[in-house]
Amino acid sequence: MQLPTPSPERLAASDEALKSLPGYSNHAPGDKEFAVLDPSTEERIATLPSMTPQEALSEVAIADKAGRNWAKTTPRLRSDTLHNVYAVLIANQQRLAYVISREMGKPLAEAQGEVQYAADYVRWYAEELLRPAGEYRENPVGGSTILTRRAPVGLALLIAPWNFPMAMITRKIAPAIATGCASVIKPAALTPLTTLLTVELMAEAGVPRELMRVVTTADPVAFSEALLSDPRVRKISFTGSTSVGSTLMGLAAKNIVKSSMELGGNAPFIVFDDADLDRAVEGAILAKLRNGGQSCVAANRFYVQDGIADAFVEAFSKRMSEVVVGNAIAEGVGLGPVINRSAVNNFQHLVSDAIALGAELRTGGQAPEGNGYFFAPTVLDKVPIRARIANTEIFGPIAAISRFSTQEEVVSRANDTPFGLAGYVFTENLDRALNVADELETGLVGINNGVPSNPAAPFGGMKQSGLGREGSHEGLEEYQEIRYYNIARRPTV
Repeated sequence: MQLPTPSPERLAASDEALKSLPGYSNHAPGDKEFAVLDPSTEERIATLPSMTPQEALSEVAIADKAGRNWAKTTPRLRSDTLHNVYAVLIANQQRLAYVISREMGKPLAEAQGEVQYAADYVRWYAEELLRPAGEYRENPVGGSTILTRRAPVGLALLIAPWNFPMAMITRKIAPAIATGCASVIKPAALTPLTTLLTVELMAEAGVPRELMRVVTTADPVAFSEALLSDPRVRKISFTGSTSVGSTLMGLAAKNIVKSSMELGGNAPFIVFDDADLDRAVEGAILAKLRNGGQSCVAANRFYVQDGIADAFVEAFSKRMSEVVVGNAIAEGVGLGPVINRSAVNNFQHLVSDAIALGAELRTGGQAPEGNGYFFAPTVLDKVPIRARIANTEIFGPIAAISRFSTQEEVVSRANDTPFGLAGYVFTENLDRALNVADELETGLVGINNGVPSNPAAPFGGMKQSGLGREGSHEGLEEYQEIRYYNIARRPTV
């Protein structure tokens, strides 16, 4: 199977984007450095310093001082600055997209979409910060007036994942800037280049460089332990696995650091007999293959009702088999590589286990030969509940389908997980859609919609999928403290 490769023009343009990064280098890494690889080719594309905890604490000092000054700025100044950032990010959309594709493996067209999505968070907070929350109310027993207002929480530690290297950064940095907070930012070691370029562009747009300090490191454990022990850090926002989030919450508890955690998922995708077949298949493609399935809200467990199951499986499998797999910056590619070799090996084990237990392979099921971390879009039908793939977050381009008979049955199966981030319901019956959505133990539900995320909506989960919300006005509150003043009043004659 010959995979598409990039044209010389696209390769040259992506190389130019990489070389334009601040302090770019691509030598063999030394003891205190680490390499960034292109998952499409397995080649090294950059070398970065692995900063020590002591160096990271120096960045804390710089950010803390800058944050105290930034907190005194006006909402109008902060709003205008974020509007400038939005304009600069969009002006550099192609440049950012090339960097995303090269270091993460997202197809170029999809990477361009991520840049817009990431910039939309900046624009949202530029507008939302001008509507600050606060109340003026009377003491019920008289004698005083109660005034509440919101104040910046303080220095924020922002830890981002590799799968959305720009969007996960801007939806943390933008509300921090909007509320008057400084931040120390640690991107994933697998995809740090997008963060470096994004922060550089934000600085060019007018955000003080001292307000956003990026720390690159290959030792995240020592980094987290050092910074969460520093009393100047008053907020942590983390997106990643539940196991790491639990550890970080334990560290944050020592100094009672305000925490928001966007953790693992195991999203059910439910298709009822009365669903519009074409819409359900299109929604399934979007919910499964967005970012190659490497998303915490990706459809993970497909439950299809008996009456529509055969038609859905046939149509969905056909669509999956037609997806073009190849180098992320090659033209016409719909699915790039996954993030690393261990992910490919894990997918192969999951597929083999399911087939051995009786699942039917409808398409895909294997990795093509050659360099790069690729895996074919895969559909497994009639997956038994005891298969590993039926009970784990896949994080890749594999759809595991099971059949169900009744609404009660499918809701019970959908909620039979410690996770509760996202769910999907496809039906033409409005009552059923809302009733099932109410019963699902998830923070967000896509109803006849395969892409429910939106900057204007609160994103976050229930149970072991985390706490706190990003986006909407709730996202601002994560970086604020509620303060209350009691103003004594006495009667006048």
